[in-house]
Amino acid sequence: MPYLDSLNEGQRAAVEALDGPVLVLAGAGTGKTRVLTTRLAHLLHQGRARPYQVLAVTFTNKAAREMRDRVEQQIGGAVEGLWLGTFHALGARILRRHAEIVGLRQDFTILDADDQVRLLKQHLQAENIDEKRWPARALSGMIQRWKDKGLTPDKVSAGDAGDFANGRAVKLYADYQERLQTLNAADFGDLLLHCLTVFTEAEDVLKDYQSLFRYILVDEYQDTNVAQYLWLRLLAQEQKNICCVGDDDQSIYGWRGAEIGNILKFEKDFPGAKVVRLERNYRSTPQILAAASGLIANNEGRLGKTLWTEANQGEKLTVRGVWDGEAEARVVGEEVEALHTNGTSLDEIAVLVRAGFQTREFEERFITLGVPYRVVGGPRFYEREEIRDAIAYFRVVRQPDDDLAFERIINKPTRGIGKATLQVLHEIARATKRSLFASALDVLSTDELRPQAKRALATIIDDFERWRRLSKAAHHTELAETILDESGYTEMWQARLKKQADAAGRLENLKELISAMEEFDSLAGFLEHVSLVMENVESGQEEMVSLMTLHSAKGLEFDVVFLPGWEEGLFPHQRALDESGISGLEEERRLAYVGLTRARQRIDISHAANRRIHNLWQSAIPSRFIEELPKDQIEVTSEVGGYGGFGQYGGVNDGAGDAWGSPTIGGPGWQRFQKRRSEPKTIEGTAMPAGESESFAPSDRCFHQKFGMGTIEAVDGDHLTISFDHAGTKRVMAQFVAKP
Repeated sequence: MPYLDSLNEGQRAAVEALDGPVLVLAGAGTGKTRVLTTRLAHLLHQGRARPYQVLAVTFTNKAAREMRDRVEQQIGGAVEGLWLGTFHALGARILRRHAEIVGLRQDFTILDADDQVRLLKQHLQAENIDEKRWPARALSGMIQRWKDKGLTPDKVSAGDAGDFANGRAVKLYADYQERLQTLNAADFGDLLLHCLTVFTEAEDVLKDYQSLFRYILVDEYQDTNVAQYLWLRLLAQEQKNICCVGDDDQSIYGWRGAEIGNILKFEKDFPGAKVVRLERNYRSTPQILAAASGLIANNEGRLGKTLWTEANQGEKLTVRGVWDGEAEARVVGEEVEALHTNGTSLDEIAVLVRAGFQTREFEERFITLGVPYRVVGGPRFYEREEIRDAIAYFRVVRQPDDDLAFERIINKPTRGIGKATLQVLHEIARATKRSLFASALDVLSTDELRPQAKRALATIIDDFERWRRLSKAAHHTELAETILDESGYTEMWQARLKKQADAAGRLENLKELISAMEEFDSLAGFLEHVSLVMENVESGQEEMVSLMTLHSAKGLEFDVVFLPGWEEGLFPHQRALDESGISGLEEERRLAYVGLTRARQRIDISHAANRRIHNLWQSAIPSRFIEELPKDQIEVTSEVGGYGGFGQYGGVNDGAGDAWGSPTIGGPGWQRFQKRRSEPKTIEGTAMPAGESESFAPSDRCFHQKFGMGTIEAVDGDHLTISFDHAGTKRVMAQFVAKP
């Protein structure tokens, strides 16, 4: 057939292996989508099955549409009746036919996430459970995780339930399911869970579908969860003509229920299965493929394959040491400008970070340089909910008549100031033509509010008055930390750590916000900067640098990829190691592999010698993943010579530095380095008492713990303008600078 002529040997073997179970291990950039669609077209063209006898499962509606379009193009006609779609779409289609078996009618409603949370809030209220302590959204997440594992309420163990609502989570789950049945509704998790119930309780229905689906095709099999795995295995038991396409080396969604074991045990589940490896890569250079293969070879939980290509050798991967995150963003910005000047489209450049908070410094650097960029898979840093909330607190302290900011955070975290109280404040504000804050001061002397609301309003007003007084004496970063702590905002997210998947990331973003404020002389200066940044929205230009997390990058490809932040604790992320041990480390390594294999031509990896954590500078060591890269495929460079570090960072070198320029953990150099980092007032052995500073004059040479050596250009009281040798011109406080 003509559509077979363009396939390579491995792809053609996968397409033509029509009988029995087949596992296609498709490496990154090996053309798995082409294989999947061509196999489907081949089944139909050869008359092996009618369209309605084929079940083809994808993970997104977009992928399903693209597959249908390609198949119709290959066979030269429309495909009617094909069971093609996502797990949820296909599950809903089956469930509507047999809804009565699980106590529903065919016209049942499918609830979205917000509807689900609202319904669970009603249950918590009915059970007199404090929703502030045990949030409905956290319970919703627990229930969805159980459903992803195929667990109905009677199958959830006490260990799985944990201590939510003092051990009442399973009862709440059961009550919630009963209520859904009463409402003739199902949530997304039910679409497969109910199907499993239908198949196990009505064997004749299962047999009908087993006979109907002569062939089953599954995309991204490595990302399936337990419920999806059980659903597929039941449907494939009779015909056993199931073809699963996936890559065990790109399984990076364990945190949301994906089970890599599903693909690893395929041959055990389907004895006699044929395994076809797609190893010819059409995306990346040999240098990139060798580096990625060398890294992922350190994982034990994999089936194994070796990617190769006929492309030209290409450039070696650059591994670059920098002083800190700001220097990292500066270097990347300069490289992006150089690439664009030499003809590389900005659309073909991506910066892939491990954690969302890392985007802030790159966003600000791109704005400074005038480089258009887009944040893929999420909002820009200053547009994130937790950042907007924190800045709203700061705005009210700075300007109490800022009604928009005041209204945003007056009841966040919840403190008993509801819509009724706000309505009263708005009425008074309109009548008196004053701000909401001023109206709140007025209403406290009246009896217009309920006592509980009045007490809560008085407390937050007193807090703002105290923070405003504190702002006249405290450093603005200390003020910001105090506001977030005393308001309960930080505590609100800390309380959600075990119950809400994104809580840890939001806390990291708040820490990054405090770090960002350090670069400014005052709260007013920072807030003005944020206002200007927020105005810098996408202008509709065609070319933009893509900035995103590694998780968001899966399935994408670019000519040039920057991979910043390859340091222990950040990547691999310490939380993954603490929570999941070896399996967490292996998933982090797969994430690194995904990042490497996004690039066609060039990769720049960077690691910083210092990161600001909890607003304190801490030394960092390069990621173990850097040492796992084959040395023949990388070129090591550094932007920080002379900054006063160890090894390739310059300064004292007593042999304690490792091959990557960082002091070896436990060695004498490391111990002195740690001591210097924990005593920021001690520089080169000269103690500076807290609160005191040396006298400086223009042209004096000086040393700054973060920016290194520099020359003073101007003195303005306790503020110095310094031209640093490697970091450019900065305005800093004199107490943080010493004479060499």
